[in-house]
Amino acid sequence: MTPEKIKALFTAYKEGTLSLDEALESLKLLPFEEIEEAMIDHHRTLRQGFPEVIYGESKSTAQIVAIMERMKDSGTNILATRLDEDKAKILRDYFPRCDYDTMARTLVMKNAPVAITGVGTILVVCAGTSDIPVAKEAVVTAELMGNRVKTLYDVGISGLHRLFSRKEALLSANVIVVVAGMEGALPSVVGGLVSRPVIAVPTSVGYGASLNGLAALLAMLNSCVAGVTVVNIDNGFGAAYAASLINQPPQPS
Repeated sequence: MTPEKIKALFTAYKEGTLSLDEALESLKLLPFEEIEEAMIDHHRTLRQGFPEVIYGESKSTAQIVAIMERMKDSGTNILATRLDEDKAKILRDYFPRCDYDTMARTLVMKNAPVAITGVGTILVVCAGTSDIPVAKEAVVTAELMGNRVKTLYDVGISGLHRLFSRKEALLSANVIVVVAGMEGALPSVVGGLVSRPVIAVPTSVGYGASLNGLAALLAMLNSCVAGVTVVNIDNGFGAAYAASLINQPPQPS
């Protein structure tokens, strides 16, 4: 349940258009709802500003359907990550209003309008075309969280002139998410050019000694550039979530 819905309930009760029993019935699922194989955190929007996100890779389609049904009833927007096309097809049969991004492997159901609340632009940069799926996961997440998002793809360090030609985009962003595999050097380069937070995302792209992204992860963790922070391998969602928190206006105390 969103803060707006809670405020509307309180207002309706105060004005006498909603009874106490009706208000309690609407609130009975807070803060969580237990179903057969999950405990759905309906309170998360109130605590953190964004609903619970469904990690779909290791869940069955039936489990995801059950979770989405209950989240849909609460009126919140729904994001499911790491969904292959077979699962997404079944889910879209259940929920035709969903949008599936094949490259990002994300499924979005908008049950409420997405208001732009971010104070600036989040720029998502990736080193190579092979890194775009992780970058796209970040884009979908950041947009659903109410941010203006721009992208800059295929600007890795093997051709730095490509990055330098878009310097204006780097300097105008409020937060930058940088996605890279192989040796993972791009976040350090970007971090050395800007005075904004840089969130580095190592990807599992690369040949054998890249160790499925471990080489890029260690390189990013050892960056000598101040202001670069690192999330887990292929975690575009986590990077975008952190970037969105940075990009939101200060909350009242």
